[in-house]
Amino acid sequence: MDQERAAFGGGVAVITGAGSGIGEGMALHAASLGMKVVLADISVPRMEAVAAAIHAAGGEAMTVHTDVSQPESLDRLAALTHEAWGDVRLLLNNAGIETLGFIWEIPPAVWEKTLAINIHGVIHGVRAFAPRMLAAGKPAWIANTSSVGGLGMMPVQAAYILSKHAVLSFSECLRLEMLVKKAPITVSAILPGPVATRIFEDTRPVEEPMALYHREVMRAMLDNDGITGIEAARRIFSQLAAGDFWVTTHREMTQGMAQQRAAYLAALATPELPPGAEQMLGSF
Repeated sequence: MDQERAAFGGGVAVITGAGSGIGEGMALHAASLGMKVVLADISVPRMEAVAAAIHAAGGEAMTVHTDVSQPESLDRLAALTHEAWGDVRLLLNNAGIETLGFIWEIPPAVWEKTLAINIHGVIHGVRAFAPRMLAAGKPAWIANTSSVGGLGMMPVQAAYILSKHAVLSFSECLRLEMLVKKAPITVSAILPGPVATRIFEDTRPVEEPMALYHREVMRAMLDNDGITGIEAARRIFSQLAAGDFWVTTHREMTQGMAQQRAAYLAALATPELPPGAEQMLGSF
């Protein structure tokens, strides 16, 4: 905690998707470190509730209604933040949604919304804030929420999985570009494991049997291994303060998936369903 306070205390944090789940946990934790917190979310009631909790605990928070799928909304977020509180110490591009269904059955509008939020929301979050962070020349942090899913593959979850691969790749490239600029900006990719969030409640309704089955499997995983948003935030912030690029809520799970991914790529293996999956999923 001392390392976190030294890194972040007194600074400004901007968090997208701050109205619930991991974003809410990170907002509350940032405030507990003495940060001024800018909460950005598409749901005004949710982020107002988080802001009220921060204020009740003696912290400082402001809310900005933000639709991360719209670049101009992120530009507005950056402008309002700097107008109110100046330089940003910590930018957490966290907003994201889940989408389930066979690739060819997901409506075009749902594809566009998923990619706009999960990928373009991160890209334009960086685009909107990075120029001022670079101009300030002060130590700062940018962290983008990918997922352990960014290390794997999964049927009926392609939209989500590919977006999280994209965020991870984007974060790797961003880190290299900050090195080229010799900027004092630490870039991290956050790869959460099972964390109790509203991601399934906020997913579009699905009736396709395999998607419903997958959702129940993921719910069971959350029940068995899931942690709260605030616990996730505690784990995340300690790694951010240490300057880690790979930031995760479930280190052993992430390492195991990374090792599997490395072996798969090294072998140039063909994508296959896990053993027993064909029998289990054959009825779908």
